[in-house]
Amino acid sequence: MDALDRILAQESFGLDDLETLLSLEDPDERARLHAAAYRVKLREVGPVVHLRGLIEITNVCARDCLYCGIRQGNDALDRYEVDEDEVVAAARWAWDQGFGSAVLQGGERCDARFVDYIERILQRMQGFAEGGLGVTLSLGEQSEDTLRRWRRAGAQRYLLRIETTNRDLFAAIHADDQDFDERLACLRLLRACGYQVGTGVMIGLPGQTPADLARDVLFMRDQDVDMVGMGPFIPHEDTPMADSLGDFDRVRGEQLERGLMMIACVRLVLRDVNIASTTALQALAPDGRERGLRAGANILMPNLTDTRFRAGYQLYDGKPGLAEDSEASTRALQRSVVAIGETIGYHQLGTSPRYLRRRG
Repeated sequence: MDALDRILAQESFGLDDLETLLSLEDPDERARLHAAAYRVKLREVGPVVHLRGLIEITNVCARDCLYCGIRQGNDALDRYEVDEDEVVAAARWAWDQGFGSAVLQGGERCDARFVDYIERILQRMQGFAEGGLGVTLSLGEQSEDTLRRWRRAGAQRYLLRIETTNRDLFAAIHADDQDFDERLACLRLLRACGYQVGTGVMIGLPGQTPADLARDVLFMRDQDVDMVGMGPFIPHEDTPMADSLGDFDRVRGEQLERGLMMIACVRLVLRDVNIASTTALQALAPDGRERGLRAGANILMPNLTDTRFRAGYQLYDGKPGLAEDSEASTRALQRSVVAIGETIGYHQLGTSPRYLRRRG
């Protein structure tokens, strides 16, 4: 048994172990990491992929994150907000197709009109699904009152990415009005409000080290999150970080590999959580999302946003599927899941085993 086998055989992992795993460069060693994580996935959550229908409801954002294509300061962007009826119709389509869940994602807004808009949509979704369609929100930091209103209206899960737990790096990629401690407080508030809690990070940021990523994994463990959504950093041309990685084609492959290694490490450490294989992986390789599943992920998010809005919701350059409608996107994912020998959990909420075990 070599050093890598000894680490992979462990039941618990420390900072040094994770830093070693996240520093692997040999393709065969990386494949062994992925295989170990996949075995844990099969044991803890099974060979079942759960679909979350993604609806990108608005690209209007009050934040000015330096990496994000829909940042407030991007004047090159045509802003939109999807009509309430259209959002509900997209969610209904997901329900009719047997999806277990829908995700409402958008720019970060806290204005009263937006809060009411989300509340009405949630109430209408519960009207036709009667609790059978899980609803995840990914709408940034919000007040306790807003979070409780949305929870009462039917939202069950909330994804709030911490992006990085390195405070200096957090400050370097965000505007001056964004505070790490405030984001952390909101993440903890989600649990108090009764949500299934998700978080995640960007992988491969300029200046980020394997030790930083290892600490990110341990942070997610210590926060006892129920779900993880993370992906490789891909620059957007209309942001201050457009050239932060230099010639991106030179590092594209390595960004993908870092993303896969992080999925594997999160699966090894958190074991029974839901982990998304994100579209950013597909942006780096046509089979990126499938490789994410083989590295330990168990969630896919077909895009249900109307194609006329998709070009306006590019958080990074090269986002795939901009002209692919909901049916085409879903069929493609179905084929890819079958191709790797897994099945789709139709008509299942897909609640993470970790959350269920915590609730008893």
